[in-house]
Amino acid sequence: MSAYRSYAPLLDKYMSLDQKGNVQAEYVWIDGANNLRSKTKTLSAPAKSIDDLPEWNFDGSSTGQSEGHDSDVLLKPAALYADPFRGGDNILVLCETYNPDGTPNMTNYRHSCRKVMDSYADAHPWFGIEQEYMLIDVDTLKPYGWPKGGFPEPQGKYYCGVGAGKVFGRDIVEAHYRACLYAGVNCSGVNAEVAPGQWEYQVGPCEGITMGDDLWMSRYLLNRVAEDFDVAVSIHPKPVAGDWNGAGCHTNYSTAAMREEGGIKAIEDAINKMSLRHNEHIAVYGEDNDLRLTGRHETGHIGSFSYGVANRGASIRIPRHVAKEGKGYLEDRRPASNIDPYRVTAIIVESSLAPTN
Repeated sequence: MSAYRSYAPLLDKYMSLDQKGNVQAEYVWIDGANNLRSKTKTLSAPAKSIDDLPEWNFDGSSTGQSEGHDSDVLLKPAALYADPFRGGDNILVLCETYNPDGTPNMTNYRHSCRKVMDSYADAHPWFGIEQEYMLIDVDTLKPYGWPKGGFPEPQGKYYCGVGAGKVFGRDIVEAHYRACLYAGVNCSGVNAEVAPGQWEYQVGPCEGITMGDDLWMSRYLLNRVAEDFDVAVSIHPKPVAGDWNGAGCHTNYSTAAMREEGGIKAIEDAINKMSLRHNEHIAVYGEDNDLRLTGRHETGHIGSFSYGVANRGASIRIPRHVAKEGKGYLEDRRPASNIDPYRVTAIIVESSLAPTN
């Protein structure tokens, strides 16, 4: 049992104390290694919008975002969420990072993504991202629920599994799901995945920049919830070597034209345009993605582009019901579990909607 859970009754005594009108705002940002950081600021009154929140700063030399001789990095509030851990009027604040001269920090991909989404706002791009991850036992450093001296039974019984010996970590998953809904993250579902200890949740549909905001905040919530259970979270695309499924962030995408009658033509046009920039997409589709995109375990090969109806071994899948109805969305199966969603959604919109020469 973790120290936090051991002292939970004692902590409750303090967490129930009156805050005297003050609000705790947890400022959350993405660091130089594609991880999340946060720190807390006291506000004298509840915040009704982003405009009510002050800018802040942090030591970027400790997060891989600046040099020690000029280490201040600015935090600019970008999206506001309810805080499921503190409750009440307390909030979570997703921030963009900026240099002291006002330019976006080199790790601030939200800034450029927002420009792309604003440019193509009339197309109303919608996204739904399927975040796969592995729970990790902090003592053994093996996937949660795996035997200490060996391996579990091969894959087959774990996907959407029910029952002891098939499912590991459901309490964490349920707690995270509820935390997302409380916070205002558009979490649309969860399921156990193919490898034991591996899970997936879906975020969306979200329009434009909101997709990146909600996915990043969902990851923050997942890590905070798992922390309470003394369990770690891995979003590495191949958390376990060998004959085990990797982890992806399948990205579902549509525009208004794709969702209308006859939208299948817009879907096919988008796929054709995206195929021409396959290597550019792969460059921002996650670190170590080559370990996952091998052409096995329900993936296409990283070195080639393909698409097909209901084909989970293709780069892009057109769901069977979409092909039947002649409208809907496409599923880009290439993104790895550790993507920056701002980079992925931006290149999908840009490459699928930009005019061809």
